[in-house]
Amino acid sequence: MGFYEDIAVRRGDSAELQACIGDTIAKLRHQETSSSKPGILLGKIQSGKTRAYLGVIGLAFDQGYDVAVILTKGTKSLAKQTLKRVREDFRPFLQSDTVQVFDIMSLPDNLTRYELNQKIILVVKKEDDNLRRLLNAFQTQYPVLREKRVLIIDDEADVASLSFRRRQGQVDVGVISHQVDQVRGLVQESGFLQVTATPYSLYLQPDEEVIRNGASLFKPKRPAFTVILPIHSGYVGGDYYFEKSIDPTSPACCFFEPVPIAERDALKVADGRRLNIENVLTDANSAVLVRAVTNFITAGTIRRMQQVDARRTPEKYSFLFHTESSRQSHDWQERVASRINQDLIDAARHEEAIFDTLVRNAYLDLKRSIEIAGINMPAFGDVRREVKQALVDGHLMITKVNSDSEIEALLDEDGQLRLRTPLNLFIGGQILDRGITITNLIGFYYGRNPKRFQQDTVLQHSRMYGSRPQEDLPVTRFYAPPHVYQIMRNIHEFDAALREAFLGGTHDQGVYFIQRDAADRLVPCSPNKLLFSKLTTIRPGRRVVLRDFQTVAKTVGRRLLQDLDRRIETLCGGAVGTTVQIGTHDAVSIVRLCYQLLEFDDPEDEQGKAQTAILEHFSQKAEALNERGKVWLVTAVNRDVARHRPGGRFSDAPDTKQQADEAGAHATNIPVLMLLRQEGEVGRGWRDLPFWWPVVVTPRNSVTSVFASETAQIP
Repeated sequence: MGFYEDIAVRRGDSAELQACIGDTIAKLRHQETSSSKPGILLGKIQSGKTRAYLGVIGLAFDQGYDVAVILTKGTKSLAKQTLKRVREDFRPFLQSDTVQVFDIMSLPDNLTRYELNQKIILVVKKEDDNLRRLLNAFQTQYPVLREKRVLIIDDEADVASLSFRRRQGQVDVGVISHQVDQVRGLVQESGFLQVTATPYSLYLQPDEEVIRNGASLFKPKRPAFTVILPIHSGYVGGDYYFEKSIDPTSPACCFFEPVPIAERDALKVADGRRLNIENVLTDANSAVLVRAVTNFITAGTIRRMQQVDARRTPEKYSFLFHTESSRQSHDWQERVASRINQDLIDAARHEEAIFDTLVRNAYLDLKRSIEIAGINMPAFGDVRREVKQALVDGHLMITKVNSDSEIEALLDEDGQLRLRTPLNLFIGGQILDRGITITNLIGFYYGRNPKRFQQDTVLQHSRMYGSRPQEDLPVTRFYAPPHVYQIMRNIHEFDAALREAFLGGTHDQGVYFIQRDAADRLVPCSPNKLLFSKLTTIRPGRRVVLRDFQTVAKTVGRRLLQDLDRRIETLCGGAVGTTVQIGTHDAVSIVRLCYQLLEFDDPEDEQGKAQTAILEHFSQKAEALNERGKVWLVTAVNRDVARHRPGGRFSDAPDTKQQADEAGAHATNIPVLMLLRQEGEVGRGWRDLPFWWPVVVTPRNSVTSVFASETAQIP
């Protein structure tokens, strides 16, 4: 039995995964790869990429490769976790002396010929010292390795390991990539495979710009090949958390709860003026955190009750509190969380009213999503009793984690955070987001607010991605400031669009990256300057809808509304409600007038800029000359959509199905602008001022585009 056959049987690999691994090795054997033209294994966050590439290594050994080098992210904990995974999968071969596994920093100086003749796996962190040690191993320490067939696996291949960096405005070869190329230059034969969950990284490499129709079109760096990792049936990712979350018939509609900025700031550092820890259960600036902790305790208790009823062993559950990177913040957050726990215990023991109120609110919140999922909900009295018992018996354990040494002490034999009690709350910073697996995560309080959101970093923060039991989803909750959640949604949509292009084979058409210049013109934007907080991904045939706004006061907007009504009627030829074709300039002008009747909660809201950019960009990209510079206009009146949907979220469906179908039928080669006149009544959440709600639909026959209303300055 070969290496991979044995591994596949022991792990129970699916036929789809085995086929993916076989396809990867076949391509590695027959196509030349390098760091500038790698093979790509494209998966999703927490989707089993490690399992896949370890299978690739096993099959590579079967196919004549002798050495595998695994490049991991630069933390001791992740390197240790990777070593554990490697040793577990290759355990029989370690015991039979057919495979040797080493951390490169612990590579012995006295390996014998007997050991060097075995298959060798080296785990190497992507940092200078590790890579210098790797280069020395091939160059000086064990020159016999140069005669071996070597497979290099670049795990989590994101921006940090791309083949370039900018220095004084010039593209230069990155240190890590250069060192890897030096190793490859020493050996007779090698293969290079990047394992990534972010196809965006392929657009950040040199030679990415071509000209089409007078505009810059960015194409991904052509890999030698791309293999798509199959997603197992239990995988839960951004499509659930950010797409199904707007569906009121899905449990995901209850997933997100906003955190006020004042609360996030109050949790940065101890300050009695912001948060009085003595009254933590009732202080306004800890209200969401208190609700989050109570929900977690209640949710974990309900799941354990359901498992007991099903005659299953109760699981242990986890909650991640991740808002800051500084240790000072973690110390304060540990004090706050511990005080919440202790005050809840005291309130439960003494049957205080606040205990009953908090548990009842948590129960009602969870009941809604559990019943949407069609799962049995225990009675409140039973849940209240079990929550009290859980608190009194110390089921909630709070653990602060902010260093590699602390993480190592907390990892179990599988390299995952050890859950010591039924309910585990982890407080930490970056160390918790670098590939560390957190089992049964059903609560995530997230507030990181970096100056520049990087796609790979934020996706790695999304620890709720991965293989999840379907029964856990209805009780899973995510707490974050609204703008942070929106940025995560932006990143998901961007990632999904690029992934969709790869899966559909349309990535060869490229992706337009565009922005506005100082003269308000649409101009090309370099992909490596993207600010994800200022990003809109524009996919073919999709609706772009304004949300999260209010109308201006009636006295302010009455005259403008009258002017707007007249202009729209004129554009429609006097027949509002019909579909007509108008010039792009007229469309943009009328939409900007619509915005003057609206106020956004965030003064820097970029939704309007994105809509006008879509109209201008796609109308100019029409192939037919008679359509270029044109937009379809669909209008409707007497609409009466409420500002909020049931449950409290902002409405985002101002059009009926009939109107949406009408727009979709016309959005073939040029965009469609829908203008839907709302009554704007006070009883529906507005300010008693009618207004026109614009919706833009992108043409189906178009290329995926990315609009950045603001870009970063790259030195």
